[in-house]
Amino acid sequence: MIKHTMDRRDFLRVLGISGAAATLAGCGNTAIESGVEEVMSYVHPQDFVVPGIGVFYASTCTQCGSGCGIMGKVREGRVLKLEGNPESGISGGKICGLGQAAVQAHYNPDRLHTPMLNMDGGLVPISWDRASQILDERLGAKSSLQGDQIAFLSGGMSGHQRVLLENFLDSYGSKQHVCYDALSDATGRAATKAVLGTEQPLWDLSKSRLILSFGSDFLGNGVSPVYMAREFAKFRKAPRGTLIQIEPRMTLTGGNADRWYPIKPGTEGILALGIAHDLLQHPEFSGSVPQEVLDLVKNYDRETVSDITGIGADSVRLIAAQLWNNSPSLVVAGPAVYGHAYGFSNMAAVQLLNIILGNRGKTLQGQAEHPFPQMTPTPGTYRALAELTQKMQSGQCQALLITGTNPVFTSPSQLAFSEAMKKVPFKVAMVTHLDETAGQCDLVLPLLSAMEDFGTHVADYQPEGVEVLIQQPLMEKLYPDTRGFGDILLDVLRKRKADYAAFPDYYSYLKAAVVKAKPVFQSEESDDRFWETALMKGVIKWQGKTTALEAKLGALEVPNPRELSTDYPFYFIPSIRPDMRDGRHAHLPWLQESPETMTTIVWDSWVEIHPKTAAEMQIKEGDVLVLQSATGSIQAKAYLFPGIQPDTVSMPLGQGHTQMGRYATGVGANPYKIMDAVFDAHTGELALHATRVAIRKTGDNQMVVKDEGPTNVQHGQKLVATLSADQARLSQEI
Repeated sequence: MIKHTMDRRDFLRVLGISGAAATLAGCGNTAIESGVEEVMSYVHPQDFVVPGIGVFYASTCTQCGSGCGIMGKVREGRVLKLEGNPESGISGGKICGLGQAAVQAHYNPDRLHTPMLNMDGGLVPISWDRASQILDERLGAKSSLQGDQIAFLSGGMSGHQRVLLENFLDSYGSKQHVCYDALSDATGRAATKAVLGTEQPLWDLSKSRLILSFGSDFLGNGVSPVYMAREFAKFRKAPRGTLIQIEPRMTLTGGNADRWYPIKPGTEGILALGIAHDLLQHPEFSGSVPQEVLDLVKNYDRETVSDITGIGADSVRLIAAQLWNNSPSLVVAGPAVYGHAYGFSNMAAVQLLNIILGNRGKTLQGQAEHPFPQMTPTPGTYRALAELTQKMQSGQCQALLITGTNPVFTSPSQLAFSEAMKKVPFKVAMVTHLDETAGQCDLVLPLLSAMEDFGTHVADYQPEGVEVLIQQPLMEKLYPDTRGFGDILLDVLRKRKADYAAFPDYYSYLKAAVVKAKPVFQSEESDDRFWETALMKGVIKWQGKTTALEAKLGALEVPNPRELSTDYPFYFIPSIRPDMRDGRHAHLPWLQESPETMTTIVWDSWVEIHPKTAAEMQIKEGDVLVLQSATGSIQAKAYLFPGIQPDTVSMPLGQGHTQMGRYATGVGANPYKIMDAVFDAHTGELALHATRVAIRKTGDNQMVVKDEGPTNVQHGQKLVATLSADQARLSQEI
């Protein structure tokens, strides 16, 4: 057993405890003696194995950033299945299909087993001793790297992993923690903060009588789908709430709506101003906004809005009337709104409706202030990746460490990230699977799976106070030569800074950090009992003071939609599958064979096109089409989909890998590579929905593999009929 002592001030700094939390941690209410900390390495606990009987252990799902608490069923020392953790206010005892697939990620046959070194243009297996020697030579105490010569590129990261990573960079004097998310919502967050004073307010679906959603797929791939699904179930109970969905391509949430309106992509902000125009005719609403807002919306009458958006004037009137008659309401928006060059203005116009309707403090709330801001999630942005790419191109970056992101696959062609990466002398990837980015690195280090590692996590969306989520191993590691992310960083830090010699492994670091924060959570338990309770429950909760939302209308601008050109006559919508996301899960066959929710297609990419448009162009299902943008072209099979705007085509993201294991490599096409270089004017973020394309038939036709069968009727019987709006009398339905 290894024991070390260190000064309390250094101890708090190393653990990332600062500010008010440090003050509390320095108080009493802790069993650790003042001025001295004792840190002990993890000793494997006694196994309580009863053959044939499963035991459940709490942990945290890391498949996306939602931070759902999970319970792993373990039998004979092997994890078999995951369920939701009822202790978690986020998951509430539920779990989604993406979360269930974490078990398959753990047992995936293409997991890396050993470190690999790039030699003579190819990766070859090496020992950990050799890998550690290389790390010590290039990054250790005698390394000449300093300042921003070293950069760490990651996906979104939170908890003590973020604390340790930034401590690692601080040991070099570097601030280059670059977070990249190919599905970044930075533009939407910036606009929401500009109008409401916070980037991510809480939505109270259960209190809403009407939800107006501008392309927010909160049931499929939103900020916290499992939590939103539970809240949506409450929303649908008596008195039943009404959902109106407005989007160019039908999402899972749109498929659950009472009314679904197809809109020309990028004109959502204009429609929001038109609805605001109607609402502000009523004195009870007009008094809530200043004169400059009244002046802003006065030109957006129903007919003008209808001409721009494609939404009928009567529909504009009906939507406004529904908002007027159903209070409290909630207005939300998704990527279809902010994924344009004027996405900030679009999003601000949508949030204006929440202010007019008085939803602040009712169905919109501020989140609780976090006691450990250094543990909160770091949102990934395209702009951060672009800035890093420029530094790599110019030779400023001498060492690049990468984990949790795959920019060689997800970055647009015009960024030339892969070419810039070749100019970095030393590149290290810490991954569980060999992807396109790891394949271009000099050293690849195999990580433990989420079922084998320790960690803490903080979700971006905290519906019930603040939760610090605990991740713990559900079983012993499958492969001896895999290591945890925290342990790899600590190995380097111990050789650079004496402060970290106190921690023999990441487990001891994590336990010390959690126990030291105990006073913040106002626990009277002993240190060991507090830690054991955290592991048992999988979550530590803190009820903090919520932030108040503001109404700052000075950020409002008129969106300026871009017209289609004759060379590229179709809007292009890259759709986000709830299971594939940006493609990081494409190596899991469970998800490849799971039918896409709106089309039921499996194991492929496809082009969604409206049946009317397809008829005009003489396109049949299965025709192989070429989508040509100003940037490049890709091919995929046609799928005739009525849930899309007629002058719009869509393709799902996530497929088209060239290196991602046997289940993903060579499957489908990669839409990221035809994205045009269009950026939001306010944030500089890539506008994912701003690409325009032309369509060309290749003359080839292939079968589209899907669960719905060859026709749109069930077993030869027309169980669901399609009627026009006037026949269905939609105005009497809600």
